[in-house]
Amino acid sequence: MTGLIEQLAADGIMTVNRVVLKEGYTVDDLQMRVAELCENVKTYHSETGFAGGLVALNKGMVSNEGSTIGQAVESEFKGREALIITFWDSFKQHEASHRSDTFQPLFKKVLELCENGNEELAYDVLWSGKAYNDDQAKAARAAKEKYKK
Repeated sequence: MTGLIEQLAADGIMTVNRVVLKEGYTVDDLQMRVAELCENVKTYHSETGFAGGLVALNKGMVSNEGSTIGQAVESEFKGREALIITFWDSFKQHEASHRSDTFQPLFKKVLELCENGNEELAYDVLWSGKAYNDDQAKAARAAKEKYKK
């Protein structure tokens, strides 16, 4: 690990929830419910395996440079699909957090606005990292030039 989530154990895991908003719910509804849920996790599970997380909203743009499945157009899920990503020391600790009395009521409130139900997938984190600062980037480029074959 190179410090993207500094508290994340070298053998940590990442979980990903995909939320698609039901008709009649807004991004504001999602943000409020997820904020309450995330605050709960930080408060009650920072000492029991929670290392960090993020929530991302589908912006609707599809990269033609990074996609290999044809000429991309705007995503149909623009503004109504979000990913809730959390980082944990272990899957066991993650699962325990979901069983807590304080978590379940807030989790159910988030599920109420999900068109797609919920499936939370867990991944082993193989790498994480932050961008170099300017000096580090210059040094890395210089090393590449010096040692390239």
